[in-house]
Amino acid sequence: MSAIAEAPATRRDGRMTRQARRAQKPPRGRGNPWRHDWRAALLFILPASVGFLVFYVIPAIRGFWYSVTDYEFLGDADFIGLDNYRQMVGDQLFWNALLVTLEYVVINIGVQTVVALVIAVLMQRLTTNIVIRGVLLLPYLIANVVVALIWYWMANKLIGIINIGLEAIGLPAQAFFGSSFWSIPTIALVNTWRHMGYTALLIFAGLQTIPKQLYEAAAIDGAGEVKSFFRITLPLLRPVLALVLVVTVTGSFQIFDTVAVTTAGGPINATRVIYYYIFELAFNRYHFGYASALTVALFLILAALAWIQLKLMRADQSDLD
Repeated sequence: MSAIAEAPATRRDGRMTRQARRAQKPPRGRGNPWRHDWRAALLFILPASVGFLVFYVIPAIRGFWYSVTDYEFLGDADFIGLDNYRQMVGDQLFWNALLVTLEYVVINIGVQTVVALVIAVLMQRLTTNIVIRGVLLLPYLIANVVVALIWYWMANKLIGIINIGLEAIGLPAQAFFGSSFWSIPTIALVNTWRHMGYTALLIFAGLQTIPKQLYEAAAIDGAGEVKSFFRITLPLLRPVLALVLVVTVTGSFQIFDTVAVTTAGGPINATRVIYYYIFELAFNRYHFGYASALTVALFLILAALAWIQLKLMRADQSDLD
């Protein structure tokens, strides 16, 4: 039998032959599929990227610049270095606003996280009905201003249904939004009511990642619901809880609209949270430079809090691995 000799892949000078180079080339129309996927991805990302650049990146850069100027809207922005930050250190209203905001965050996040965790566990154990999930999410779909106004009238000392109910059981009526003691807890609980369903759904999604075999094994070993919750659910839910806490704490520090339509920072300075104070400085007193400095300080505080939370809760680690 005669064998057909294959053509050599290289020439005598060591270079590849034309046939070998053609064999290495992919067939026409069958190029790298990732190149086409990358183009499609860029096409979809482009609108969001433009919006992010225009509404976030550019304003943030301008805010950093204004924080080192004396810009007051009608005049020029003259560079003054760190004068705004020095003024901030001695500003008692700033520190009061920060403490008021911290009080709100502690109440709101503490109650919201516990209630949402209980609701999520009950949903997992008792029902996964999609209608119930929708009902839980309904308050979150209502605008913050609308929620605040509804609760403001419901808690009115003279005609509010809440105080009518208190008087019906023999308790005195309370000025929930007009009291220095009750105003911040009331605002915090109003926003807890609005956001707890959304937070519960986030936690519920995390619960779905925990294997059911672990609970079955714990039940065989004689562990009850409470013991399984603290020994299995909480440890395995840690990364999700870390994400939820970072998102909710950051959002709580940005409380503004509920205060703006109910108490307007009063009585006195009892509800003048940091966002409302920045708003007053910028749009009522036109101290945009100083307001920008407070915004930068708030950004740094939130970044530090987020980093601390993620590190303490070891959000990048999972006990399921």
